[in-house]
Amino acid sequence: MSVSVFTYCGSFCMSYVPAKLLIWDCGNDGNGLNGYAMNCFYYFRDKSRNRKQRSAPELKEQVKLDFSGAERVTKSSCSSASPRGIPELYEEKGHSLRVFSFSELRHATSDFNRLFKIGEGGFGSVFKGSVKPADGNGNPIIVAVKRLNKDALQGHKQWLTEVQFLGVVEHPNLVKLIGYCALDDERGIQRLLVYEYMPNKSLEFHLFNKAYYPLPWKTRLEIALGAAQGLTYLHEELEIQVIYRDFKSSNVLLDDDFKPKLSDFGLAREGPVAGDTHVSTAVMGTYGYAAPDYIETGHLTAKSDVWSFGVVLYEMLTGRRSMERNRPKSEKKLVEWVKQYPPDSKKFDTIIDPRLEGEYSINGARKLAKLADHCLRKSAKDRPTMRQVVERLKQIIQDSDVEHPADDKSVEVSEGDQVEAEVKGNQSSSSELWKKRMEHLAKLGERVESTSRRKLMILQRANVSS
Repeated sequence: MSVSVFTYCGSFCMSYVPAKLLIWDCGNDGNGLNGYAMNCFYYFRDKSRNRKQRSAPELKEQVKLDFSGAERVTKSSCSSASPRGIPELYEEKGHSLRVFSFSELRHATSDFNRLFKIGEGGFGSVFKGSVKPADGNGNPIIVAVKRLNKDALQGHKQWLTEVQFLGVVEHPNLVKLIGYCALDDERGIQRLLVYEYMPNKSLEFHLFNKAYYPLPWKTRLEIALGAAQGLTYLHEELEIQVIYRDFKSSNVLLDDDFKPKLSDFGLAREGPVAGDTHVSTAVMGTYGYAAPDYIETGHLTAKSDVWSFGVVLYEMLTGRRSMERNRPKSEKKLVEWVKQYPPDSKKFDTIIDPRLEGEYSINGARKLAKLADHCLRKSAKDRPTMRQVVERLKQIIQDSDVEHPADDKSVEVSEGDQVEAEVKGNQSSSSELWKKRMEHLAKLGERVESTSRRKLMILQRANVSS
């Protein structure tokens, strides 16, 4: 006789069933902001854990975990032979990953000093660090080191998934995994991942952090295009289809030139092979981004990623998060709120991110919203492929280049606006525009500081003369 017992512990809802523990993360997204993780996975106690330094991830363990009942593939009647899976591809391509010692990574991050902490999530904490090149020659390489919390719910299985997927994939719009560390000793397990360092944080950071200058319109379009190209690669350009399953603005990292790269492959899954309709799996992802058909049925397809992409498009258009609990009821869910302002309606422009201050193409914004609506269609089969999304985004960018900003009214031009107008007149790229804006802000700060010093000197002289 099977028995299920439900309980609540802190921010975690747990369901006990025979031989396994089902866990949902009911807390926030780790940023202290609105957004709820729907992370659900099976945890199996490993009584035969080998407590020693591992030289490579154990592929057999991953196969056992992936197909132990938590997932199954529903096949159609015309199923054909399966191509090689990620574990097989990893055995062929994963040898380029470096195997770091724990002491090496501890030294790289100054013993995981809090001053070097640059992020935190369900997996654990991320630290900025530096490591020597693989051949030991040359300058140190700046890296990001993600360390698994010992008590983290997203444990060894997701660590192993990320090692295997990132050990296989290679694309300009996917973050590069440099290496890993796996150590079991008397102090417990240590699981770490070492990535290329992305200095401009995430798309989420720039969209919602009011302390920073807003992303320009064209930069947003280019970020959307790059992210779409990364998803297209995963869906169509590998030997086997990969479904990302956790596309959201916080997982889109930005390099020096604000080029996007998808990160965090802990929830990625192999897609259905030829003749299969979908993969049936426990629902995992982030609330507000997961496709409703996937949540309801557990049927995972590439179109689940397309839905998530549509949500992020609206985040980029509006400057609002997918879920905001502090807003009125009708505005809490972004996807529901924007339905009140169709792309062709007169009030559509009222939902555009006010931080853009009218510096965008209104026609391009309407086209982008229509594309987002297409991605958010209820029926998965009615959504476009990511390749179709890429082509549409290219056209929107091309059209936006020749169109005027949304607001052509003459306004009083400030000194900062003159700099922006000069930059636009030279038709600089979005990355150059960004850098010049930052330089202009720095100069303004220097002027303020200089003015303050002059005022102080005048006051001091006045005191002396009196």
